[in-house]
Amino acid sequence: MKRTVYLLIGIFAFSLFSCDGQSGNNPQKQANKKVQTSNTVNVAGDGNLKPVHITKAEFLKLVMDYEKNPNEWMFQGQKPCLIDFYADWCAPCRITSPILEDLAGHYAGKIDIYKVDIDDEQELAAVFGIQSIPTFLFCPIDGKPTISSGIANSPSATKDLFIRQIEELLLKNTESSSGI
Repeated sequence: MKRTVYLLIGIFAFSLFSCDGQSGNNPQKQANKKVQTSNTVNVAGDGNLKPVHITKAEFLKLVMDYEKNPNEWMFQGQKPCLIDFYADWCAPCRITSPILEDLAGHYAGKIDIYKVDIDDEQELAAVFGIQSIPTFLFCPIDGKPTISSGIANSPSATKDLFIRQIEELLLKNTESSSGI
């Protein structure tokens, strides 16, 4: 019961500190646009130490093919995953980036952490109804995904919230002991 209350408080705090996603066409972003290729994805599952930027095509292969199964969630990953829907112009997104890098290293081999740039992948954002960023999709191996948005009031509180959510939503039926 206590965990559930903490989780709900954390989700509420996330929603307080989020971007509304309104300024999607930032000229600075276009000038610094990242080139994404499928070889950026750690398909071997050998413990990527950084979050991996994925495209729609990669999402369809690694997470869920919503084009083939539009009415049913069918997770295709080998490990649970956390997907960060973000934009470069979003200040809270920039706060979460180093936190997710740290967690990707710690949880290497246990979960995958992916990043989806909503400016580049607008269809993915629309499919999941992303209204504000950062938004996080927690995809367990079995069961339905959970979505949350925003961050807590400090980086350390945000990291603690991520750890609780990863442990509860993604690793609850596995041996994980975060030890962070």
